[in-house]
Amino acid sequence: MTVSRTQTRATVLVVEDEAFLLYAIADDLREAGFTVFEASNADQAIHLLETQPDISLLFTDIDMPGSMDGLKLSAAVRDRWPPVKIIVTSGKQQPVRDALPEGGIFLPKPYAPEKVATTIRQLLS
Repeated sequence: MTVSRTQTRATVLVVEDEAFLLYAIADDLREAGFTVFEASNADQAIHLLETQPDISLLFTDIDMPGSMDGLKLSAAVRDRWPPVKIIVTSGKQQPVRDALPEGGIFLPKPYAPEKVATTIRQLLS
């Protein structure tokens, strides 16, 4: 993937329960110049947000097992960490606008890694 590295090294938290998808997008985002943390469920994501104050963007799948899905996770993040930008993704559903937290963006699967990186840069600019 060829993506410009002109931006500062923003820190992204990727939350995805399907291991292949998690590793693939995390690697693509690292290649695009981001610092990336990975979580396979909401509980891991919350722990990372509590311990890694540099996280500036959450990129989460909606459909995940565990204590909360990606929409509930994104709402919790909006409440506890208002500066964190949010991108929600799913290949199974498209949430209504009101289901996303304020300022949140939805990207349907399958997504192009370049589109994800560009959207992140736009949100953080």
